[in-house]
Amino acid sequence: MRSMWKGGISFGLVMIPVRLYAATEQKDIAFRQVHRADGGRIRFRRFCSIGGDEVPYEEVVKGYELPTGEMVVLDDEDLADLPLPTTKSIEVLHFAPAEQLDPILFNRSYYVEPEAAGARAYVLLRDALEQSGRIAIAQVALRQRESLATLRTMDGVLVLETLLWPDEIRAVSFPFLDQEIEVRPQELTMAASLIDSMTSDFDPDAHHDGYREALIEVVEAKVQGRELAQPGALEVAAGPPTSLADALRASLAAAQQEPGGGESEAGAKAIESGAGGSGSEQAGTAKAGKARAGGAKTGSAKAGSAKDGAAEAGSAKAGAAKAGTAKDGGAEAGTAKAGGAAEAGTAKAGTAKAGTGDSGEEGAPKTDSAKSGTGRPARKAS
Repeated sequence: MRSMWKGGISFGLVMIPVRLYAATEQKDIAFRQVHRADGGRIRFRRFCSIGGDEVPYEEVVKGYELPTGEMVVLDDEDLADLPLPTTKSIEVLHFAPAEQLDPILFNRSYYVEPEAAGARAYVLLRDALEQSGRIAIAQVALRQRESLATLRTMDGVLVLETLLWPDEIRAVSFPFLDQEIEVRPQELTMAASLIDSMTSDFDPDAHHDGYREALIEVVEAKVQGRELAQPGALEVAAGPPTSLADALRASLAAAQQEPGGGESEAGAKAIESGAGGSGSEQAGTAKAGKARAGGAKTGSAKAGSAKDGAAEAGSAKAGAAKAGTAKDGGAEAGTAKAGGAAEAGTAKAGTAKAGTGDSGEEGAPKTDSAKSGTGRPARKAS
């Protein structure tokens, strides 16, 4: 790394000579502007608006335009003579707890390396900051701009982070802030449980720049002369509108099914309380294949489906409820409750005949809530 600034840290009456290095870099894919016909690079030239002559880069200086249209010309020597002490020093103003700074203030980060003569004072400041648990608030001028900054420790070195000035933070002004939006207590409980179930330690190495990787793949495909496989467009399955409580309940159930997610008591209670939010919020509208209602397995349960005129007895247990079996006379399948909360669809048995069930028991199995169309008791199988 090449240092981009040389000066000192002013800490009371102590001066620590240091160098600054850019701590971050943008890993972007560099593109050139070229001519489509032959791939030739597009070049830009600097021309003077008065004389029309091309101006070499070494003759380009800074200019400040006055309201009258006149131009004040400033060169590097003028900027070097600025009457500002922070042009060559990082002036520590005071110390503060790190949590008092909102991340929106942070601008750029720099590693601070001590000169050989200031290594002992540097280590003293670093260790004192670590023990205090605070950060230093400082001022420094970098690249013709004075900024607030912080000094903190990371991996045994001091890190300088420049801050934006308060008047550089835009004020928030959105219409919804003036509206009274009601959030139901059960929705808030499910949202808190969902946050808990999705909480884990942050590992930056677990994330990657998918967009940059896709760009590299496009370039490599062009070089090799092969077609690039296009991913399919994301399609949202059409279905009945899902309420906020339904979406939260399904998300929480899916998160608990993830490896290591676990089913907390608070999460189970949140699902159960959210299920009774309104008459229209049924488990049938939850996302199929992922949502579990109170831990009951409903995916494999067949509720009285007809098979060649023979009704299968509902064998799967949804929570603790028994699936109702078909009776003679167009009986309806029992509405098994999943975990005491979500309702399984009341599937009709159609034309299933009594006495031909696959349950293996003599006579028709008992049902919790199946209704007989004729009101007659079930007959024993022959």
